[in-house]
Amino acid sequence: MVDYKLRIDSLCIALSDETRRSILERTSESALTVNQIAIEYDMSLAAVSKHIKVLEVAGLITKRKNGRYVFISAYPAGLHELESFIAMFSDSTQEYV
Repeated sequence: MVDYKLRIDSLCIALSDETRRSILERTSESALTVNQIAIEYDMSLAAVSKHIKVLEVAGLITKRKNGRYVFISAYPAGLHELESFIAMFSDSTQEYV
């Protein structure tokens, strides 16, 4: 059970930052290199790499190497555990006021 809680924590941490959500959204449209990702943000390449690492640890992106380039792609299946967790609290018959 501890691993499950850590996984949910890492997903929530990854999604809690606007930049990381933006990176996730952009890489869901097409695979991008770190440089292609970084060009959109007013921060250093190292800072963008740290955001990518958080997403990778959370299981929300995949990396694919092609020659000397590493392509980053969103991995939507990484959200399944969070969806399952949220579903435990959802009751379609309950009415919210």
